Amino acid sequence: MYSFIFLGVIGPWQIVLIVAVVLLIFGGKKIPELMRGLGQGMKEFKKATKDDTASEEDKEIEKK
Repeated sequence: MYSFIFLGVIGPWQIVLIVAVVLLIFGGKKIPELMRGLGQGMKEFKKATKDDTASEEDKEIEKK
């Protein structure tokens, strides 16, 4: 029961610990590459969702 209470609490020390672990695992040189890849993935996802909604609107217009 107590684990449910502490799962949602993330303080500054927990964030520092997570950043330190990421630095130890990936190293300082790999992190910019990882973030760049994450950013490109997010851009592609946003573009795909915009294209999908635009194509749905086009289909609705064609039906009329």
